[in-house]
Amino acid sequence: METLVETELCFPQLLNSSCVKTVRPHFEIMMTHVILSIICVLTVFLNLLVIISISHFKQLHSTTNLLILSLAASDFFVGLLLLFPIMFIDGCWFLGDLMCTVYQYLAYIIASTSVGNMVLICIDRYVAICDPMHYSTKVTQKRVKVCICLCWICSVIFQSLVMKDALEQPGRYNSCFGECIIVVNYIAGIADLLFSFILPITAIVVLYMRVFVVAVSQARAMRSHIVTVTVQGSRKVTAKKSELKAARTLGVVVVVFLLCLCPYYCVALTGQDNLMNASSAAFVICLYYFNACLNPLIYAFLYSWFRKSVKFIVTLKILQPDSCEANIL
Repeated sequence: METLVETELCFPQLLNSSCVKTVRPHFEIMMTHVILSIICVLTVFLNLLVIISISHFKQLHSTTNLLILSLAASDFFVGLLLLFPIMFIDGCWFLGDLMCTVYQYLAYIIASTSVGNMVLICIDRYVAICDPMHYSTKVTQKRVKVCICLCWICSVIFQSLVMKDALEQPGRYNSCFGECIIVVNYIAGIADLLFSFILPITAIVVLYMRVFVVAVSQARAMRSHIVTVTVQGSRKVTAKKSELKAARTLGVVVVVFLLCLCPYYCVALTGQDNLMNASSAAFVICLYYFNACLNPLIYAFLYSWFRKSVKFIVTLKILQPDSCEANIL
């Protein structure tokens, strides 16, 4: 049975200039705030653990972990940005037009950077699995650091161009006080969809399909020859198993990332975003934010080094002298 929804103004003192906010049941508001707040805190805390772990322990300063560090940094900022949707639950934006634009601008940058990090992770695993003989020469720490910096810088520059109109005149598309709307022109929207979703996602899928095929064939080869390997050969097998495990773990991260991100971009791709109701839009947005919380949980389940480093951090052993030299692997 449908019930009538009471409404009131976001800024009662502004009368007809104010936006109207929907008055929801108190229990619904409280539960929404609690759930989003928990996701926000977990996202910030768990990704901070990843950042501290990889930054502090020298054993974790590998090329792959540098990419995971960059992804954790973008997920950390996603957690911080989640504070704004929490305040926007009742449909009223109280922070002004400038902060609305800044929030949307940062959200676009972080989303673009996250996709870029995923592409870099897939390239890293592709070279490690499909061309292992040249991995150490092709994928060096210096090159990885340069690629990470370029990923962040290009995201900032590209999104600055996409949101040029909104940055020049914040709030130009708001129809009333308390609204937070960002509109990009048609060409910029197509460019953003192409370079922030279609091309990167295509590259991710193609690269990881190739990695999956090669990884399966290598795993079968190792099982069939495991009995006849020498001591030197067994070390190579162990190293190969480590690479395959990393590919499998990061594969899970990539699949979860695609499942969480695709709904948002698919809505944008089909052009049905204006037809979505509030509940559907909230679900799509929260699904994207929730992905940033899932990545550290995946590491916790599948990476032993992350569990060990968390124990060092939680027990404050990380404060001991030379703790950065600890055996984590």
